[in-house]
Amino acid sequence: MRGEFPDLVSYNRFVELQRKVFIPFVLFLKLICFGQCIGITYVDSTCIRVCHNKRIRRNKVFKGLAEIGKSVMGCFFGFKLHLLCNERGELVNFYLTKGNVDDRNQKVFSVLSKGLFGKLYADKGYISTSLFEITCCAFRKK
Repeated sequence: MRGEFPDLVSYNRFVELQRKVFIPFVLFLKLICFGQCIGITYVDSTCIRVCHNKRIRRNKVFKGLAEIGKSVMGCFFGFKLHLLCNERGELVNFYLTKGNVDDRNQKVFSVLSKGLFGKLYADKGYISTSLFEITCCAFRKK
């Protein structure tokens, strides 16, 4: 395998490089890899576990960045990835938060839904009166 990938790093080095590569990777995704809103958009979130719950205290890679959060599947240590996709399945926007950030967070939702029009579908985790008011006012203006 070294023949095909001469600059391949070891697993330990990969873990060290994750922090350095994370920001450029996010910028690349934001600038190049997105589809457009075409009227129907779906929003949902998923957990990104950093490590097993037994190893939370020993984790050093994302120390200070990852947090303990709750999901339908139970507690986890890591991040929450909020995704928007259009009816074609193309990624429209995403927002990465600490694991303890609620799906109904107004800041997260306002960043995610910026520039959207048409209909927005979400699961039960996004139900709140404040988000309903924000989306109704924003979508009426467009």
